[in-house]
Amino acid sequence: MIIWVLYDIKNNSARNYVAKACKHAGLYRVQYSCFLGSLNDNEKDSLELQIEKVINEETDKIYIFRMNKEQLKDCTMLGQAFDDKLVTDEVKALFF
Repeated sequence: MIIWVLYDIKNNSARNYVAKACKHAGLYRVQYSCFLGSLNDNEKDSLELQIEKVINEETDKIYIFRMNKEQLKDCTMLGQAFDDKLVTDEVKALFF
């Protein structure tokens, strides 16, 4: 399944930890606080547990969206949807 992880985390070390956890899980950074990639259910659950350990539930916001490839292709992207410095061809291949 395709997973989006979006976050707004106030604490720098927690934010850095979440970014590293997303990368380690195999997700690709598409914007500074936004990751995209394919994970199975166990990998998604493991990532959620890692994130829950470091965030402040009273101030931080984390969204994890699941979708299939057809739903991803139906997404509307406006302007410079992906940061070319961050997005790889592997991510672009998910859309096309």
